[in-house]
Amino acid sequence: MTRTSIPGWLAGLIGGVSLIVLWWIFAVTAFRPAEGTTFTPVPTPAAVFDWLILQGNIAGAASVFAPTLMAAGIGYLWGNGIALLLATIVLLFPKTETVITQIAVVSYCLPIVAIGGISVVVLGGAKSPGDPSATAIFLAALVCVFTTVVGSILGFTSADKASLDVVRVYGGGRWTQLRKVRLVAALPSILNALQIAVPTAFLGAVLGEYLGGITAGVGPTLIRLQGQLDSAGVWSVFLLCAVFALLAYGLVGLLIRFVTPWVAGKAA
Repeated sequence: MTRTSIPGWLAGLIGGVSLIVLWWIFAVTAFRPAEGTTFTPVPTPAAVFDWLILQGNIAGAASVFAPTLMAAGIGYLWGNGIALLLATIVLLFPKTETVITQIAVVSYCLPIVAIGGISVVVLGGAKSPGDPSATAIFLAALVCVFTTVVGSILGFTSADKASLDVVRVYGGGRWTQLRKVRLVAALPSILNALQIAVPTAFLGAVLGEYLGGITAGVGPTLIRLQGQLDSAGVWSVFLLCAVFALLAYGLVGLLIRFVTPWVAGKAA
């Protein structure tokens, strides 16, 4: 008896439809408006569709998300660059692993709301309207450090000992070992860590904007919609955030499949 597996796209479609149905059921039952009011904390999918598409608010999504995406991108590059540098230091000087790992853990355990409040005072917001927030860039970079440091260190230390010995026997030094063995062995772990850092960088940027100091971006838009008790607008922005994060996550996943085809059992 043979089992027929469900295609990935079909499984994703079924999961998405199931989530929408459950969302609709909870919106009209557990979170329905109280008597005498029209406000509901959880709007129905139809209300979100009406706010986004029928009312035409999706047309302004590009201007709203542009500063946030720029801040997330800059913070992503800074945070992962610092993390890769720290992992390289561990590779060159193994005795520093404990200290650098502790630094990464501390950066992960810091209360990001408190750090964000301090960074608003120290760094401020955007230099001019429409520019990315300095606080958003800092928080986007901060939340990337731990994942990439840990993933990179695990990748660098996963190199096959026999392969390293072969390079050493043929006269190769530490630099040759790094290029020929360690980097190849570490690429899957490093790229997976970089992929995981994509949505966290976006979340850090949104939180940095939400703390204030700027007039444009996802954070100020959420504050304005919450002040207006526009739950459909708030949920619409939430869903667009998820869409942008998933798209970026998927793009990095495609890059991983292209750069490391041997992980999926394909020829390079």
